[in-house]
Amino acid sequence: MPAAAKEKTNPIPDSPEVRAEGLAHWADHCAICHANNGSGDAEMGKHMYPPAPDMREAATQRLTDGELFSIIQNGVRFTGMPAWGPVGGAHNEEDSWKLVRFIRHLPQLSAEEERKMRELNPKSPEELKEEEEEKEFLSGGSTQEHTHHEHH
Repeated sequence: MPAAAKEKTNPIPDSPEVRAEGLAHWADHCAICHANNGSGDAEMGKHMYPPAPDMREAATQRLTDGELFSIIQNGVRFTGMPAWGPVGGAHNEEDSWKLVRFIRHLPQLSAEEERKMRELNPKSPEELKEEEEEKEFLSGGSTQEHTHHEHH
């Protein structure tokens, strides 16, 4: 990692708003591999080689803000961690700096924040179908009706 990256300081001041934005971004883009709480205990993350690290542990938390920013922007070669910076274009520098703020907060994540994140996690096609069927059921329409009238 370039020395210049290591020295970079986070230009985004810490605030509840910044942390909330980082949380939403994490839940939407990062949790699929890193889990909402940063443990790496997610199906995809566990099956990566090497597996996604526990971001709450010292190995990650000891990195400088600049190093974390650089990893988000540029990825980590020979691992499952992609570059999310200008090349991939998924986020701008400001988003990445906000994520750094959120990563710092992972060790203190509250149950309430995790609950909020579960609502923000992308839904799989199965989950969407299930929600749809639930809605239909609750609104009085039954998806079962047509299957029960069997003609002999």
